[in-house]
Amino acid sequence: MPRSPEKKRTYKRLPKGPNGGVELLLIQSVDNLGHSGDIVEVKPGFANNYLIPQGLATVATEHHKRMVEKHRAKIRAQQEARLAGLREIADKINEESVTIESKANEEGVLYGSVGIAEIVEGLRGKDIQVNNEHVLLDGQIKEHGLFPVQVRLHQDIELAELKVWVVPPAGDE
Repeated sequence: MPRSPEKKRTYKRLPKGPNGGVELLLIQSVDNLGHSGDIVEVKPGFANNYLIPQGLATVATEHHKRMVEKHRAKIRAQQEARLAGLREIADKINEESVTIESKANEEGVLYGSVGIAEIVEGLRGKDIQVNNEHVLLDGQIKEHGLFPVQVRLHQDIELAELKVWVVPPAGDE
């Protein structure tokens, strides 16, 4: 039974890529293919039957390619500015020390312990904004003394080293 003319599907020819496939711009990340904003080359069936109908990709026109490059340049500039700010914070941390008061018994063992939360609170008291995940501490501090604590603000920035002093409360000498 022949199809009526109104139900006939018409496929728009997709532009060929350099390897004979179809060049698409990914709108969303697709496992084993690429991330959002990537230009990929796939087989025409995969493009027509899955990527385009699901809204995961669109045809990679020259206009789309230019827009993606402008967007990437803008994001790169924002990331570089953010990293510069984080480097300044890391330099500030390297020059700082935090003093935390805590009671201890006669042997110098703390009744509680000093953890990441107390260190972050001490840094915030010095107007240095860090999160708990940034502070790298092996276990808890359980005695009075000076302890070097590493702070990782970003994977592309060197570790900052903070000096943490754990001392008896004032007047408990």
